[in-house]
Amino acid sequence: MHAGKLVFAQLMAHLPLHTFRQCVANYSSRYPTLTFSHLDQFLCLAFAQLTYRESLRDIETCLRAHQAKLYHLGIRGSITRSTLADANESRDWRIYQDFALSQIKVARKLYSQDSFVVELEQTVYALDTTTIDLCLSVFPWARFRQAKAAVKMHTLLDLCGNIPTFIHISDGKMHEVNVLDILIPEAGSFYIMDRGFIDFARWFTLHQAQAFFVIRGKSNLLFHRVYSRAVDKSTGLCCDQTIVLTAPKARKDYPRHLRRIKFYDAEHDRHLIFLTNNFDLPALTIAQLYRCRWQVELFFKWIKQHLRIKKFYGTTENAVKTQIWIAITVYVLVAIVKKRLNTDASLDTILQILSLTLFEKTPIDQLLKNTEE
Repeated sequence: MHAGKLVFAQLMAHLPLHTFRQCVANYSSRYPTLTFSHLDQFLCLAFAQLTYRESLRDIETCLRAHQAKLYHLGIRGSITRSTLADANESRDWRIYQDFALSQIKVARKLYSQDSFVVELEQTVYALDTTTIDLCLSVFPWARFRQAKAAVKMHTLLDLCGNIPTFIHISDGKMHEVNVLDILIPEAGSFYIMDRGFIDFARWFTLHQAQAFFVIRGKSNLLFHRVYSRAVDKSTGLCCDQTIVLTAPKARKDYPRHLRRIKFYDAEHDRHLIFLTNNFDLPALTIAQLYRCRWQVELFFKWIKQHLRIKKFYGTTENAVKTQIWIAITVYVLVAIVKKRLNTDASLDTILQILSLTLFEKTPIDQLLKNTEE
């Protein structure tokens, strides 16, 4: 099937071009596309992500060194640094956001049957935010503090397959809890969050949407204990309580009962308090769910280490968001290929292999099979 195809072309064959063209058609653009199309732009930046290019000049130099192979990569336009820069600044970043979201749907279907640490029928999401630091003099639109710029990537991660299902990119001034106003709750699902998302009114909105939350609470929470359940303290559980909030504003914002679980983490020698609106799951399961939240931290660490989102190819807001969304598409694409080829190789391993073999003609499955032997 892939005989004679370059590895990069084999990889991009897993992307539906009809969906990409529809995303492009949804946003009108005055920027000329005859000599350098949206697909050319996407492929150039995807190549840059996969091969760890540091700048537009770096991208131009590497691709021009393989000028005779560009047609076989799917790139039809002329590659110049200025053309890439203009495209990144002028073409609507929402094109690449919509395309990334379409591929996220594909990936979630592929991973929907994967096993999870906790046996649950409901979907479990981890919500968190990471900050990408920028230079204020170069990115003045992203002012974060008096002498600092930053963008924030608010991410909702499906813990079955670790696929990002919702991503919102904002400037550094947006507090992470505000993303709950944008998020559309999914009834019956669990949302795992840390203490940065403490807001009783927003929790009540989740509760009214029939969604469940598990949030790490603070030790100074004012509450009244209504009922206590028996716990097995040998498991690390200290207490499992039904409570009502007693602070006037908190009680007004969340007038219902909450469940408070205290757990001793022997590994790190610390006590953790969890608050949830779910009264059915065992207390130990709630504690295990929160532990799974670290997958979103690992996702942030992985994407910062392996994809180019700490060094940007442009300085405008449009260029930055375009690069981040294409980086996310590359992450999801690698996850899709991993599942479709049924390989045990990790995403790290696949990316390392791809970075060195994009211009070879060996079938991808054969490349990955060699790493498993």
